[in-house]
Amino acid sequence: MLSVEDASTQILAEVKVLAPETLAIGRAVGRVAAVDVVATVTMPPWDNASMDGYALQSADVAPLLEGKRATLRVVATIAAGQEAGRELVRGEAARIMTGAPVPKGADSVVRREDTDDGAETVEVRSARDLWKNIRLSGEDYRRGDTLLKRGTEIRAAHVGVLASSGFADASVYRAPRVAIISSGDELVGLERFAEVRAARKIVSSNSYSLTALTSKTGAEPLDLGIAVDTPQALREKLESARGCDLIITSAGVSVGDLDHARDVFAALGGVQKFWKVRMRPGAPLAFGLLGGVPWLGMSGNPVSAMVSFELFARPAIRKMMGFADVFRRTIEVVLDQDVRIAARLTHFLRAQVSVNADGSFCAHLAGNQSSGALTSMARANALLIVPESTTVALKGSVLRALPLDDSLAYGRKLAL
Repeated sequence: MLSVEDASTQILAEVKVLAPETLAIGRAVGRVAAVDVVATVTMPPWDNASMDGYALQSADVAPLLEGKRATLRVVATIAAGQEAGRELVRGEAARIMTGAPVPKGADSVVRREDTDDGAETVEVRSARDLWKNIRLSGEDYRRGDTLLKRGTEIRAAHVGVLASSGFADASVYRAPRVAIISSGDELVGLERFAEVRAARKIVSSNSYSLTALTSKTGAEPLDLGIAVDTPQALREKLESARGCDLIITSAGVSVGDLDHARDVFAALGGVQKFWKVRMRPGAPLAFGLLGGVPWLGMSGNPVSAMVSFELFARPAIRKMMGFADVFRRTIEVVLDQDVRIAARLTHFLRAQVSVNADGSFCAHLAGNQSSGALTSMARANALLIVPESTTVALKGSVLRALPLDDSLAYGRKLAL
């Protein structure tokens, strides 16, 4: 059996970044830029006022520093979107609005509240704005500057920058299409829940949870449905995954009489790279390539499948999308209870992690740790990592945990 780290390394070594596609900039948020983007214009294109007030020459306000009065003649009113008009000379001021172009000759914009707000003449009453409140041309960026580097995740601010330079579209790495296949005679979709109510079947929860995880990661899930426990049924499902970029199957990878996934995969020409990882839950994990497409064969146990997705599928999807940082960062946590492990495997226990007043994290197990107990996975916001060298971790011990979402990044109060 491979270690978790070795399994992850082997998977990522086989995963390739997908080809670029072009999206409207509003749809490109969360995707990774596939090319450098260079500014086509200079921004701002002109010197402009950063607040409402009066554009003037600082020399005309300097008398205030000696306790004298400063009264100027107002020769223009300039709104945003208008041209600046003629150059100002000594003794003149222009009433100006935020964003409006500053006329030549002016080197300061005095805010309205520091004046008598005059229309024909204006008395300036404070010199605090000398040489201030002017945004210079090119202050943000200049034509030819790199606005967005290849490999950068596009955020909302990038969208604004791209728009300001005339880019309606962005070249980004394509999001992978992920085929999801569940198998098992006992499984049905929600449309057949009457059979579940009658205690004859169970819902294929993996079909729904893996689809949700795939979508949340930014990929396009393709739920191919449930294969009954025959080689032919599974073969048909795998063949229908052609054209996808990643195949995820759940169940059928262990050693039971009806576990056909690895044999069918091999019969289709698939090349299996490894099977089994020293971890719990999720030890029966198969990985290989089917026609060059990565395949992850996960355990059918609901929690095992979700843990395997977090450790192996999410990083693979992010690499396909062009991300350099593919793993969620683990955090240090202090246990608030004893934890005892029987098997010497790396354990990923469902945990509720909370933030202490001093900003440190503490962890408490989220409930039943059976790989079939999905409710404890729903309660958990992290996976507590117990190394295979550890069989007992006492209350107060420090371990690491892998966050399952962004909940630990949020709080109820603004902390400044």
